[in-house]
Amino acid sequence: MSDIGIVIIVFVVLTVIGVPLFAAVGLATIVALFLIDIPYTLMSQTAFTSLQPFPLLTIPLFVLAGRLMEVGGMATRLIDVARSLVGAYRGSLGLVTVVACLLFAALSGSGPATTAAIGSVTIPAMRREGYSARFAAAVAASGGALGSVIPPSNLLIIYGLVSETSIPRLFLAGFVPGIFVALVLLTVAYIIASRKGFGGSGTVFNARAFRTAVWEGKWSLGAPLVILGGIYGGAFTPTEAAGVAVFYALFVGLFIYRELTLVKILESLRFTALIGGLLILLTPTLAFGQLSAFFDVPAQVETTITAITTDPIAVMLLIGVFYIIIGTFMESLAQIILFTAVFLPLVTSLGIDPVLFGVFTVMTCEIGFLTPPLGANLNVAARITGISIEEVSVGAVPFIFAYIIGLLFMIFVPEATLFLPNLVYGESSY
Repeated sequence: MSDIGIVIIVFVVLTVIGVPLFAAVGLATIVALFLIDIPYTLMSQTAFTSLQPFPLLTIPLFVLAGRLMEVGGMATRLIDVARSLVGAYRGSLGLVTVVACLLFAALSGSGPATTAAIGSVTIPAMRREGYSARFAAAVAASGGALGSVIPPSNLLIIYGLVSETSIPRLFLAGFVPGIFVALVLLTVAYIIASRKGFGGSGTVFNARAFRTAVWEGKWSLGAPLVILGGIYGGAFTPTEAAGVAVFYALFVGLFIYRELTLVKILESLRFTALIGGLLILLTPTLAFGQLSAFFDVPAQVETTITAITTDPIAVMLLIGVFYIIIGTFMESLAQIILFTAVFLPLVTSLGIDPVLFGVFTVMTCEIGFLTPPLGANLNVAARITGISIEEVSVGAVPFIFAYIIGLLFMIFVPEATLFLPNLVYGESSY
């Protein structure tokens, strides 16, 4: 058996028996180093260099900002705006959940965080109005997944660092696919709610109520304008924007809404430390990625796939299926770091823009948030609702198709995804 075969078997076995992913990758990497007689210092060198990039600070800062906005009252105001915008039509609370997730996604940068922030408010409200627990959890989980593609997105930041792709271009490219998927999610939610008879009194949209909600929530709505406007206006970098977001959340929560307390701030810091701990995956996965290059894995993958087809659309479809399967049991961060190095050379050789491939990759990760057994969003929604993850998974199936439609939209209409970054920064010259 070849060395790479042994390494793959070690990794698969460790993953199947439940070894934490960072340890499974790390041990597989150590086995590979032993087999090819490379000094183990590679791990320590990679550990140092992987955590050096300044933009990595963006991730914990955006997580902290999102948490502060959630507990400081900004998420509640966004939900009020969404509720007044949607009205009280059939299934309106499901629609409100998706719209609120779309708005909060522009603040949090994280799918599970968006699910927690919006779902903790809208799921109990849906249950009180007679919605099924399965539907309430599923719509919150699927809407929350928008947090990973609507900028600022932590996963897009990681992809940008790994692939050396412009993060501002990636952020802009996330807008159109994110809004497109949100519209499909709204359609699915409305159809299901109408068939099941969930909620809604037929009250028409009230312009005065909407204006009132917008005025009361102006500080919440202003956050994405400050954050994203500052980035594209050249006032600050994405990393600096994350710091501004934290300051903004503290200022609004303490002095405008006055709902932030010392206890809530400390809890937010603790939450950030736990979520930010996912960065421990960086060291072993980057080292594993370097070894994959040593074993010439990218070239082997390219040879294998191009022997089947050289059509860019077919290749993207194959990669998409692979990513969706892998995403059922692999954490999104590791998925991006491990496989970007494998597939990016292939897709760029076929003329596919790295920016498009980045948003495509993150979109497949969103599907991973909605598929068991890992399903981060499913777990969050299940805890809020008090039902099993299996039941939430069944309810999420129709919404997963919305994301698959979004993937197909990106594959067959790539110009839509690249329109904004090309408009602002000009054609890519990768």
